[in-house]
Amino acid sequence: MPVLQFRQLSDNALFVQFSTTINEQAHHQIQQAMITIQQHPFPGFIELVPSYTNLCIYYDPFIVRKSLQPNSLKTSSTKVQNYIENLLTNQDISSQEMGRLIDIPVIYGGEYGPDLNDVAHVNGLTPEQVIDIHTAKQYLVYMVGFAPGFPFLGGMDKRIATPRHSTPRLQIAAGSVGIAGEQTGIYPLATPGGWQIIGRTMTPLFLPDKNPPTLLRAGDRVRFVAIKEVISC
Repeated sequence: MPVLQFRQLSDNALFVQFSTTINEQAHHQIQQAMITIQQHPFPGFIELVPSYTNLCIYYDPFIVRKSLQPNSLKTSSTKVQNYIENLLTNQDISSQEMGRLIDIPVIYGGEYGPDLNDVAHVNGLTPEQVIDIHTAKQYLVYMVGFAPGFPFLGGMDKRIATPRHSTPRLQIAAGSVGIAGEQTGIYPLATPGGWQIIGRTMTPLFLPDKNPPTLLRAGDRVRFVAIKEVISC
């Protein structure tokens, strides 16, 4: 059972910290806590916003206040914190259910990965070694954000860690696979960005006509597969 830290962010948001470091155990605990809260919502509950180590719970303080007993001295924020603390303390949130494993085909280098050679140079490797290292692991999707469908992936080998560009590019093509520090990720849309671009996938990540509208979800695992050319469907 994790030692949870609670903090009120505002009159309509409760912050719950599960860990001070990024790790898979905290990720799974956050995912299980979200399931528990969604299955047992309180009056006034609005939504949950997870991050690497924390969970933010948004609520309507007016509705929460109405749900209190008449003459109660509790505030809405105290009511919510007490409820969530009791709910999570008495639930098993140690489950580590595996998400889906999704292969992402990537064309590395050349016009699709203009920074591959630089990543190799910074780390004293050849471009082929960078590709081998990048495709050797499965990456956990910790969360999705920044742009619709953008996965923040954990578990990248430190041997290919590379600082982001000091000056971001004005536009990075959709599908670009990049490295920033010890993270790797995929740009679902054409946006500005400072990540080191080592390749590109033609697999769409943002699917506005689908439900959910993103290919990847928190808890999934990604495996990059190097390909030589675009595969036509």
